[in-house]
Amino acid sequence: MSATADAPAPVRIALDPAALERDLARLVLTLVELLRRVMEAQAVRRLDAGTVTEAEAERLGLGLIALKGAVAGLCTRLGIAPEDLNLDLGPLGRLL
Repeated sequence: MSATADAPAPVRIALDPAALERDLARLVLTLVELLRRVMEAQAVRRLDAGTVTEAEAERLGLGLIALKGAVAGLCTRLGIAPEDLNLDLGPLGRLL
């Protein structure tokens, strides 16, 4: 008897293409939301430090608002709740 005859049968996973696309979209939107929050925090630090002009502050604010709206719009279109844009990192906690 060979070693492969004693090995358990491989586990087959039934994959639903629609669920895969939705989960991939959720992952991508989660990463975009994380980057938006990091950029927002950096913009606030720069504003507090006084290293941006009023025009730059205006552009930063408008850009971040537009990005937040785009993420919300994609969530709506894809049927993803905004609170689902998060990853459980196990012992580290939630990403967002």
